[in-house]
Amino acid sequence: MRAVITVVGKDMIGILARVSTLCAENGVNIAEVSQTVLQDMFCMIMLVDTAKCKISLSEFTDLMNDEGAEHGLAIHVMREDIFDSMHKI
Repeated sequence: MRAVITVVGKDMIGILARVSTLCAENGVNIAEVSQTVLQDMFCMIMLVDTAKCKISLSEFTDLMNDEGAEHGLAIHVMREDIFDSMHKI
């Protein structure tokens, strides 16, 4: 199964490293990533493969939410099919 991870927050060193490390530690493969900095705001979207995730998607989502809260970032994880459904006209 694939999922979409979005990250938004004040730009700081190591955001991509933190998120990608948590993915790697939990068996989540990053398929695509796009990031940009808008003035001082960091914005990133990742498409990931969770087929080999070592924990449930719910636990992974909570882990990412906790990481975001710890560093003042909004990190959201959503299944790709739900993300696609939300963005259809």
